[in-house]
Amino acid sequence: MEKNKKPSGFEKMSRVVTAASGSTAAFVIAVGVVIVWIVTGPLFNYSDTWQLVINTGTTIVTFLMVFLIQRSQNKDSVAIHLKLNELIVAHDIANNHLVSIEDISEDELKVLHKYYKHLAALSGEEISLTESHSIAAANEQHTRKKAARMKRKKASEQEPK
Repeated sequence: MEKNKKPSGFEKMSRVVTAASGSTAAFVIAVGVVIVWIVTGPLFNYSDTWQLVINTGTTIVTFLMVFLIQRSQNKDSVAIHLKLNELIVAHDIANNHLVSIEDISEDELKVLHKYYKHLAALSGEEISLTESHSIAAANEQHTRKKAARMKRKKASEQEPK
């Protein structure tokens, strides 16, 4: 994976506009525009043209922002799914059927939901959340994972090249 690959011009512009549109300054500017529009109402006798200006302006901005925000959300969604897939694949006992689970049917999701809901109920009967997520449990889990990593490293070093 090329980490230093330059983003396209559209991607750069998209990032800048998305960040700017979610800023305090953008909100203040939008409020300012509305205030100016309201104040100019009497100057234009609250005419149809005066109303059309704000309606057209907000419609155009909204229309463009919908696509820009959707693009940003799509990219974030893909990145999150890839990170979760990496976690699933990296975990020794994780079920690899969950990789790319976002592509399965709604009925299959319901089956998995029931499974995990039942599993959560079973684990809740065994031990309380404060016991299962204690510092001692974290240390124990860290030690187990460290040992597994060392075992994998040792095995990979012994493989013929």
